[in-house]
Amino acid sequence: MQITPDQIILWQNGPIVLNATIVFTWIVMALLVVTARLVTARLSDDETMSRWQSLLEVVVVSMRDQIRDVSREDPGRYLPFVGTLFLFIATSNVLAVIPGFKPPTGSLSTTAALALCVLVAVPVFAIAEGGLAVFLRKYIQPTVFMLPFNVIGEISRTLALAVRLYGNIMSGTVIVAILVSIVPFFFPIVMQLFGLLTGLIQAYIFAVLAMVYIASATRSHSGEDGQRQSAESS
Repeated sequence: MQITPDQIILWQNGPIVLNATIVFTWIVMALLVVTARLVTARLSDDETMSRWQSLLEVVVVSMRDQIRDVSREDPGRYLPFVGTLFLFIATSNVLAVIPGFKPPTGSLSTTAALALCVLVAVPVFAIAEGGLAVFLRKYIQPTVFMLPFNVIGEISRTLALAVRLYGNIMSGTVIVAILVSIVPFFFPIVMQLFGLLTGLIQAYIFAVLAMVYIASATRSHSGEDGQRQSAESS
């Protein structure tokens, strides 16, 4: 049994390997780009808009509302990053219902890459909000002896994101594969639908956690700037 799409080798030439994870990742990215291009090609401000535009507006407004609820800030600066994370993971998991499609989120390399994106995005947003000095100061609070523990906390948090997403997607795929081989056809279909729901939930949780980490970093730096300015003015 092939647990992860990394094990499915589609083409190899010496050290260069093209596995299912890479191919299906390209497919998901191409599908998102083409769909976005087609939907946004004919945007309309009239009341009679297309169904695709209506669906797009519902998705974007919902993501903006969720980001605003978490960050308590204008969601515009976070929407491209967090929204892309959600759409990529959700699309990958939804396409798992297609026979032969192996969701790239079932590969630890993919989930680790997504988690690393969050790891990089947190300091980028935090530095853009409060500056480099304020961001680095966080790692030596309340004392400089906390530096290694704060660094380990950042790394372990990123690792937890990757393992959580990988574990849920991989386990669902394995369970369905086992059921297909030992039980009648109907029950695996039910499990596949349940896995579809779980995949959407996992995409939502990953995006929300990413936003929580970013908001926590930017909010703490904003708070420190506000306290420093109040002290200087007084």
